Amino acid sequence: MWGMKEFIVTIRTTIPQGTDPAEVDRRRAAEHERARELTASGHLFRLWRPVGETRSIGIWLAEDERDLRENVLGSLPLWPWMTAEVTELESHPNDPQRNQW
Repeated sequence: MWGMKEFIVTIRTTIPQGTDPAEVDRRRAAEHERARELTASGHLFRLWRPVGETRSIGIWLAEDERDLRENVLGSLPLWPWMTAEVTELESHPNDPQRNQW
């Protein structure tokens, strides 16, 4: 995805108290499908969950932070329940990927 910027995104999901469990299950299933679509389109590159934690840490690609928040992350079914810490990345001169060329 040439021209796309890379971001490290830490996401925490907090389900509002009193939410119908069926709604949570529906959104989680839709979230799984949307993550697959974002992977196929090149927006979701990698995703991890630290051991013993519920937050996720991922590498995401988008045109800019606004595009990332509004169109990429904002398309996730759980997004209304999420908080995200976004950090834009740039290549380091010693990045092994950069030096393969």
